Amino acid sequence: MLPIIEVSDLIKEFSRPDVRPGRFEATRSLFTRARKVTRAVDGISFGIDEGELIGFLGPNGAGKSTTIKMLTGILVPTSGTITVAGRVPWRDRRSNARAIGAVFGQRTQLWYDLPLRDSFEIIRDLYSMDSATYSARLGEFIELLDLNEFIDTPVRSLSLGQRMRGDLVAAMLYAPRILYLDEPTVGLDVVAKGKIREFVAKINAGRSTTVILTTHDTDDVERLCRRVVIIDHGKILYEGDIETLKAQFVSTRDIVVHCSDVDAATISSPFAQVISADRFKATLRFAPATTAAPKVIHDLTSRYPITDLTLLEPNLEDVIRQLYSQRTQAAAP
Repeated sequence: MLPIIEVSDLIKEFSRPDVRPGRFEATRSLFTRARKVTRAVDGISFGIDEGELIGFLGPNGAGKSTTIKMLTGILVPTSGTITVAGRVPWRDRRSNARAIGAVFGQRTQLWYDLPLRDSFEIIRDLYSMDSATYSARLGEFIELLDLNEFIDTPVRSLSLGQRMRGDLVAAMLYAPRILYLDEPTVGLDVVAKGKIREFVAKINAGRSTTVILTTHDTDDVERLCRRVVIIDHGKILYEGDIETLKAQFVSTRDIVVHCSDVDAATISSPFAQVISADRFKATLRFAPATTAAPKVIHDLTSRYPITDLTLLEPNLEDVIRQLYSQRTQAAAP
């Protein structure tokens, strides 16, 4: 089966007048053809299967939003190819728009002065939805996202979390096959984040909606995504599942042990380094590349009266930071 989204050798460049320092350079630039070209996306290729929920990650200025805008048909590539559900987005913008939904964290597609319900009804009419389908789908989304308390409130009076929930409904009412989420939980409290994560997980699992999530919140990624595409300076640094990413870039792991009958500060192991300890608890660090976790655990439990032991999972944010660091070091002269 072919991927629902295919990107091949994608390049996007932006050009602007080349204005140099100097008293009259700004005026001179009006009469010269000298341009400065910036390559925001630099020859990336990847595919996304139908029903996948992937994280599209990178620091600010990495090229994430530019790529999403090309996928939605807002921007035209400088070169390379994109197909989305068999369409070229910027050539078939009308049919592409019916196949996709999009939520951008700092922008809204809702009508500012209208109640939330009226915005949904306008979207119903724009996409020619029949009344029965619209009512059933809206009822389901109201329940999933707890919209009852504010569905008749004007959008201008909604909190950020309430508006984001409304934007999610607006993006999914007409049942698009693909959903683009650009920072959907930025600035939200833990309750609103939880509601949005639950909604995204359910539409992905229940409707096989393909979801592309761009975010700086690694908690969103770890809770929702199995696979990630990491981009920096317009190039893909990593594409694959999260567990492989962690295994590839995690150089150390930590074990926390608790004791009752012995001072935990006396604990040691030939296979791990004690990085902190007090009377009741010790934290040890080991290198998984040379020593397997079961070996460290067996050594500790065979020699000490351990009452509790926790093998800490690698932090995805730290792993991605290390990946960026390695890339920067490799690019340095």
